[in-house]
Amino acid sequence: MTSSAELERGEPAAMLDDFLAYTLAGTRPAANAMQGTCATGARWSWLDDGVLLIEPAAAPVAAMRSVLASAGVHGDETAPIELLSYLVRDIARGEAALTCRLLVILGNVDAMRDACRYRDDDLNRLFSGRHLQLPHSHEAPRAAALEQAATRFFAAASDKPGARWHIDMHTAIRASAFERFALLPHTGRPFSRAMFEWLGEAHISAVLLHTTKGNTYSHFTAQTCGAEACTLELGKVRPFGQNDLARFAGADEALRRLLAGTNGRGPMQLPRAFTVIDQITKQSAAFELLVDADVANFTPFARNTLLARDGDYRYVVQRDEERLVFPNASVKPGLRAGLMVIETTAHTHATLV
Repeated sequence: MTSSAELERGEPAAMLDDFLAYTLAGTRPAANAMQGTCATGARWSWLDDGVLLIEPAAAPVAAMRSVLASAGVHGDETAPIELLSYLVRDIARGEAALTCRLLVILGNVDAMRDACRYRDDDLNRLFSGRHLQLPHSHEAPRAAALEQAATRFFAAASDKPGARWHIDMHTAIRASAFERFALLPHTGRPFSRAMFEWLGEAHISAVLLHTTKGNTYSHFTAQTCGAEACTLELGKVRPFGQNDLARFAGADEALRRLLAGTNGRGPMQLPRAFTVIDQITKQSAAFELLVDADVANFTPFARNTLLARDGDYRYVVQRDEERLVFPNASVKPGLRAGLMVIETTAHTHATLV
């Protein structure tokens, strides 16, 4: 960890060596120290609190892939934040190759400092302009700022197929039948084989396919910026310094290969696919989610099982098997209390483009 003396001086070397500590300390570089050069000649620019751009010096932008790598959109999901901080350090030292434009974003920095998920509202429900509906929320300005950061980054990116990527890394609140899984946003376009193959490289076991537009960061970048975007769920929430980062090695190594331009060079098993068929919505304070409090993500339920009720509302399983993902009875009324999915692996793999 970088020393407090280094942080107080705001030296660029200190920032790149421990971007997480630098950000948590609330340090901002001086006006003449917001840009610099890494050991390999790559150029870096500090753009905002927790927002860092790194670009190779050699190739023109039009020939490069552009990758947004984000973590900490939920402030208590610490392991991916630590991974990104180490990634910045290794690129700065020349220990990790970079052949593309990279925008590193640590999302809800204030919640990271408070060791909480969010202060007022879930930041990952405020994108695609929804923050405008909650102008007094502490998270609203940050959602707007992160939208602008992504828009500016991708505005300068190549528009060739596969040139724009967004990897948004999270950890889950609860256990899961698949410890590492991904969520792909709905855009109306077919799902990408390149993304599925990259997820296979990252040791992702399952992919959840959305069927409607949402307000997550990856939905925003996919829909508005034309990015190949995914949300990764890589393990469980733990405090800073208490993560076994070896459990996240698959995703970390796959991201590093993507940035180095060496991904996709070997056989891999495509993840299983699950498609959203319904949503359980909490309508009032009377809402009941009729499952064990510690039920794991992707737990299967049989036809006719009653899963939730809220006044006259009932959710009853209609198919032979439906799986429950992200069950959470404590959300605010009007928000999602669970997603229902069914397996669609064979069809999904057959229709990738």
